[in-house]
Amino acid sequence: MAPLPRPVRSLRQVARRGAYEVTRSFRQAEATWLVALIVMTLVCVVMTGELREEWPLSAYVIPLLLAMNVLSLARLALLEVIMAACMGESLLLITLTPLRLVGLGVVLLAAVIVTLHVRSRARLGLLPLRGDSMLVDLRDRLASQSKLPALPSNWHGEAVTRSAGGASFSGDFMVAAKTHQDQCLEVVLVDVSGKGLDAGTRSLQLSGAFGGLLGSLPTPDFLPAANQYVLRQEWDEGFATAVHLSVDLRSGCFEVRAAGHPPAVQFHAGSGRWTVHWTDGPVLGVIGAAEYSVYCGRLESGDALLLYTDGLVEAPDRDIAVGIDKLLGDAQRLVQHGFVGGAELLVAGVKSAKDDRALVLLHHP
Repeated sequence: MAPLPRPVRSLRQVARRGAYEVTRSFRQAEATWLVALIVMTLVCVVMTGELREEWPLSAYVIPLLLAMNVLSLARLALLEVIMAACMGESLLLITLTPLRLVGLGVVLLAAVIVTLHVRSRARLGLLPLRGDSMLVDLRDRLASQSKLPALPSNWHGEAVTRSAGGASFSGDFMVAAKTHQDQCLEVVLVDVSGKGLDAGTRSLQLSGAFGGLLGSLPTPDFLPAANQYVLRQEWDEGFATAVHLSVDLRSGCFEVRAAGHPPAVQFHAGSGRWTVHWTDGPVLGVIGAAEYSVYCGRLESGDALLLYTDGLVEAPDRDIAVGIDKLLGDAQRLVQHGFVGGAELLVAGVKSAKDDRALVLLHHP
């Protein structure tokens, strides 16, 4: 009789097994590091006994600093207990001088700093030896989502995002997708409350949710659904502004709606003028029954459309209308030289980098 085939494991079982193997490998590596750091600590005791006058107490800082990124909080505590015992033994072997007291203070200060750092990492749920790379993965994922899909040859699009102060995470992000059998382009540009790293985690959460909503709902229902989603998060100070653009890639007809966001602007190739498309609607995450007005227009051959966040047009000493006029003045220079690379030029032209900035440029050659 042929043996019965082994049951095929479900994807969930495979994922759990993979997560277990990864966690076990990290724990084994962490245990190896703990042993190595304990050995280094014991070496410090031996060297203190051998070189009583020359060996500095501050040498204990070396295993502490190495432990910062490789040990969990519990194993760091074990290392610090062993280190305290070793330092007590070292103090019995040497004569305390003012310089050695300074070294002792340096070690104690380093222990406090390392403990606070590891405790903060534990609160975020980051594994030792993996925490930094996890943050890099999150940053790269957010950046990859803020890219326009491939457009037909008669369309050109660009999207640029810059975080405040050059941080890796930004509170501004863009989500785009081609919907309706690739005949329609939908773009959502969002500005989450806060700046830089403080808003990065919320940006990542909202970008995934908004990306799932694009194309799943009728165009007029997107912002109300996004508003309900932000409300359900119950953030203490969390809200977001957004502008939603839907463009028919065949006819050039478009609809734009804004939720407390700066208005879209359009360049008309026929007249050579820029038009500001003001629409009404509350920011996301403030009120439940929110309504959003719509502007309907059309991008003719040669026309262009700009979506941007307030970091490009707002300043403490000027009205937003003045900032929009300045942005349009800079954009007017693109008309003569072409719109290719224009998004990068417009974002780079903003002198102040105290706020996150993002811009989407869509051109119909």
